[in-house]
Amino acid sequence: MAFKFIKPKEKLTWLITGCSSGFGLSLTRIALDNGHTVIATSRNPSRTPELVAEVESKGGRWLKLDVNDHNSPEVIEELERSGLEVDVLVNNAGYSILVPVELATEDEIRGQMETMYFGPLRLIRAVVPHMRKRRFGAIVNISSGASLEGRETMGPYAGAKAGLDGITKVLAQEVAPYNIRTLTVVPGAFNTNIANATMPGKKPMPDDYKGSVSDMILQVLAGADIPGIQFALGDKDKGMKAVYEVVVGEGIGAGRESEPLLLLGSDMTARAKSVQKYLGHALETFKDVTNYVDIA
Repeated sequence: MAFKFIKPKEKLTWLITGCSSGFGLSLTRIALDNGHTVIATSRNPSRTPELVAEVESKGGRWLKLDVNDHNSPEVIEELERSGLEVDVLVNNAGYSILVPVELATEDEIRGQMETMYFGPLRLIRAVVPHMRKRRFGAIVNISSGASLEGRETMGPYAGAKAGLDGITKVLAQEVAPYNIRTLTVVPGAFNTNIANATMPGKKPMPDDYKGSVSDMILQVLAGADIPGIQFALGDKDKGMKAVYEVVVGEGIGAGRESEPLLLLGSDMTARAKSVQKYLGHALETFKDVTNYVDIA
């Protein structure tokens, strides 16, 4: 069943994670400049006093929030008790460990899942009851192109992002009848701070990997310039302006308020087409199998 989502008020209250740089900071500034209320968050606000001052001078608030903290949902409960109704939750906080799957330690994999799967889910589960009661809300998850088609060395990161993407598809159907929408944003390579929030795995690379794509990606992370591998193609401010407009239904978002997926960045065209090709190939190759294994 298709649902038409209705925005009952023009000015919204946004709770955004990971606001000390990149997408989070850009979206915070855009929402504030358009007259919305923004609760910006980061793990260590004391490290960016100038940004805290900037946001608060525009009428926003800056709170300490570590999405890995199992008590993080209390931030939402405190805001709601104080009368600040969270209309838009943006799950943006994250980091990346670049490591081939076989070399990833369990701690590294669990760390990625904690920050980019369990952390966002804790906030989602806390905010949905309030949104459902009010019959309005938007949940925005900043995903990654790596979650779609896979990318060497990005297994733990892609797995965490893909996990959140998958459960959000189910959530979207469950909450749509209550005028709550989800938007999964899948960016490609952008000029964010992701390079500084990215680290190699702890285990050394075996000689077998020398010259592989995994090896080249890690060389780029270390500062090498290798054609065809780069961390930045898109403009983060242009990207977040698009996200803002899709959420509020203005500009390029007008008439697209019900869309659940937004691909961002020119590199995502080829990457999305590779997924289409991947699925199409499977359907064609196994067309004599797929539809012939049902109970007779």
